[in-house]
Amino acid sequence: MKKALIWLAVLALGLSIFAGAAAEGQDALAKIREKGTLTIAMEGVWQPWTYHDESGALTGFDVEVGELIAEGLGVTPEFMETAWDGILAGVESGRFDIACNGVGYTEERAEKYSFSEPYVYTEMVLVVRADNDDIHSLEDLKGKKTVNSPNSTYALRAEAAGAEVIYVDKLDETMALLVQGRADATLNAKDSVESYLSEHPEAQIKIVQTVAGEPVAVPIRKSAETESLVAEINRILQEAREDGRLAALSEKYFGQDLTKR
Repeated sequence: MKKALIWLAVLALGLSIFAGAAAEGQDALAKIREKGTLTIAMEGVWQPWTYHDESGALTGFDVEVGELIAEGLGVTPEFMETAWDGILAGVESGRFDIACNGVGYTEERAEKYSFSEPYVYTEMVLVVRADNDDIHSLEDLKGKKTVNSPNSTYALRAEAAGAEVIYVDKLDETMALLVQGRADATLNAKDSVESYLSEHPEAQIKIVQTVAGEPVAVPIRKSAETESLVAEINRILQEAREDGRLAALSEKYFGQDLTKR
């Protein structure tokens, strides 16, 4: 009897280990559909991409893109707000299924993450204080202080131009440091800066240069288990592009169609 109980315990342990290994290797798309939710990372403080409206509700272009993707997968979106520097790390660790937060595609990032096809194409602007006459282009940033989110493509561009980057998480903080003279410039998303200026017309800042930005795509954990998820997200985004839903969202939040290169 005792031997039988020991054998049953060993068998149960083996089955548990096998089930855990099977779950670990389960196709990501199947797992998402099984749980019925798509966990989407975003900042929630970056207008017009992801932000809270006057009522406190989470809204923005990428919130609706996330809803569109979840609907196409047949699941419910679960938005998880976090600081920018935790978004990609959370995708890599599997804490988040995807991120929708204006994430720019770069070759360096593609070495660590899988990406959907781009769904919008944006521009960057170089912004300085209204009384700054020293900085006119990226070439003038050498030895200057810029302010940006850590590990953002904007910070990387500024560093490549020879600037010292001060790291903050929010656009309001960025503009405050700029106006206070604690930073010389910021390189940021054109649409976000224009949105900020429309809400703060008194802000003593000015745009001195516009440059091409990276194409925006959905980052996903890089694994054989996520390949079908990437393919399905591409299908959903392509359908939304073809039937005009993506363009309509772009017009709604950016005032123009940014879905075409």
